[in-house]
Amino acid sequence: MWRRLAGAVAGLLVLFVGSLAFNAASGQSRWPGPLDFVRVHPWVVLLLLIPLALIGLGQPPRPDRGQDPLPATAYRLPPRNSDFTGRDATLRQVRQRLTSVNDVAMLVVHGLGGVGKTQLAVEYAYRYLSKYRFVAFLDAETPDLVAPQFVSLAGELGLAEVSSDQAIPRVYGNLVDRRPWLIIFDNAEKPGTLAHALPSGGLAGNGHVIVTTRVSGWSSSAGVVDLEVYTRQESMKLLAQRVPGMTEAVADRIAEQLGDLPLALEQAAGYMGYHQTTPERYRDLLASHLEDMIGRGEPSHRPSVVVATLWQLSVERLETDQPQAVSLLELCALLAPEPVPLDLFTGSPETLDGVPADPLAWDATVGALAGLGLARRGDASLVVHRLVQAAIRAGMPAEAHVDARVRLCRALLAAVPDDLHSAPDARPRWQQLLPHVLAVANNDPPAECAADTAVLLRLASEFLVQIGDYSVALHLCESALAIDESLDGRSAEVGFDLIALSQIHRDLGAPERSRQLAERALSVHESCLPADSPAIATDLATLARTLCILGEHEAARPLAERALRIDEAAYGPDDPYVSFDLIALANVHVDLGDHASAAPLIARALRIREAKYAPDHLYIGYVLLFQARVLHTLNDSTAADLARRGAHILHTRLGRTHPKTEDAFALVDSLQGGTR
Repeated sequence: MWRRLAGAVAGLLVLFVGSLAFNAASGQSRWPGPLDFVRVHPWVVLLLLIPLALIGLGQPPRPDRGQDPLPATAYRLPPRNSDFTGRDATLRQVRQRLTSVNDVAMLVVHGLGGVGKTQLAVEYAYRYLSKYRFVAFLDAETPDLVAPQFVSLAGELGLAEVSSDQAIPRVYGNLVDRRPWLIIFDNAEKPGTLAHALPSGGLAGNGHVIVTTRVSGWSSSAGVVDLEVYTRQESMKLLAQRVPGMTEAVADRIAEQLGDLPLALEQAAGYMGYHQTTPERYRDLLASHLEDMIGRGEPSHRPSVVVATLWQLSVERLETDQPQAVSLLELCALLAPEPVPLDLFTGSPETLDGVPADPLAWDATVGALAGLGLARRGDASLVVHRLVQAAIRAGMPAEAHVDARVRLCRALLAAVPDDLHSAPDARPRWQQLLPHVLAVANNDPPAECAADTAVLLRLASEFLVQIGDYSVALHLCESALAIDESLDGRSAEVGFDLIALSQIHRDLGAPERSRQLAERALSVHESCLPADSPAIATDLATLARTLCILGEHEAARPLAERALRIDEAAYGPDDPYVSFDLIALANVHVDLGDHASAAPLIARALRIREAKYAPDHLYIGYVLLFQARVLHTLNDSTAADLARRGAHILHTRLGRTHPKTEDAFALVDSLQGGTR
């Protein structure tokens, strides 16, 4: 106000001095100066000057550059994080929701530890600092220490000799004259622990409260903003800004390994900056030593906090209140960071000492992890962040690690379909469980679960063959064979591994290697299994198909015929396994040039599969394409329609660019004269 008045007076003074100068410079009596005009017409001049003075009074003061627009009072507000990245949309959402009401507005920012809740609240305070007259930041992690902070806050507001019981209402009463105000309660626990410290009854209207918490259950008390991890672009932007020489590819990989958790990314940048570690070297260290790396490095804005200890207090609380929840968390820590289906545990209640068999105890166990922000709960799944997993693994004693792995191997072995041919839900179930099977089984197993691990690896390889991922399937099957060969009493399992490897090498275009493995598998099984065992039928059919590829058709036919007889006797004439023997025998006849003998075998295989599988099952698609080729050779006009139907199934199930789909459409083109 006084600055504006001084501006107006200065303007009048300039006018007066200018008038004197003009008069002094004027030597003509017939040309009166401005001062003469003022003397003759004073009221006219006054009327002219009044608007100018009002304009001067109305001009806002120019802000001093270099001065922050601090509020009247800022209590314990942490320094602003100069490296704060992204979150613009969330900050706008927070502002909109806080300003949408005229009374006290309260908003809860909820999320995983390390996701940046505190940093978001602090950034909001600084970004909108000019909108408030008072801002306070209170630590709410220990409820008993909130009231003493209000005593200190009362002193900051000039309220002398305030007791702990009086501090909270006295502070809010004082804030009536400091509206609008903002109070941040950081890292709060359950709503009830903070109820005594929140404004109520319109005591201090036109104020804003932000609560940050990793604990669920606040939705009935206030609006909730669920803060997620960074987007991948935000993660890469932070790393690029903080770390010299960071390329997009390396930033993407580091962000993936750290699960886009903001605190972990800050910690990584701090580590690379202090140790002068190249981004490429840091990426490799994460890949090989994740559990160790999450304890190294310091975020610039929170040097005392590292990811390795971020969830320690929550786990300690669980150990006291819900020990079975800790056991569940340790099991999930050894699985993949993808959603864990809860029926993995309910299907094998012994995995958690019977807890999943009690619906009430099981719901409380799962809910405890979600409630403390250690996991995200879905309708039928649980998701644990990869860094929570790493921190839990790092804290597990060796014996607990082994025990958890043994339990998981047994649970997974009970959960995965071991019959990929007959089980109707085998494919979706395997897609759901495969990441967890690989996480548990794809390492050197302890002796207590070596045999189960080998079976899981072989079954996983068989599924991967079904979806065309031969390179990974080969590695897993070789690992299974190595484990089984190292154990006593595993001859039959060694044979299963060998025949699975034979099929992979055949599909990879190495028929001679496939033949060696199939012959060895047959020899092993004939030495330890009955002559009519279905396992021997599988060996015979596989060897027959391989011999056909090698041109030894006459040697292949008796093997395929014997395989068919064994499976028909073991399973009955209409079992899906019989359909595979029929296809193997039909292949032999086709290679011998006897398409007429192959056609009824293929037709019978198709009838079996259509009765057992869904109409768009891949096994039906494969038979349709085989039948189309054979019938085309026999000049059957239905061949083109069969090929189109088979190609459509492969297109639906495998995608348009899959090599088998491409081959299917090539067949359709050839049968239709090159038009589709």
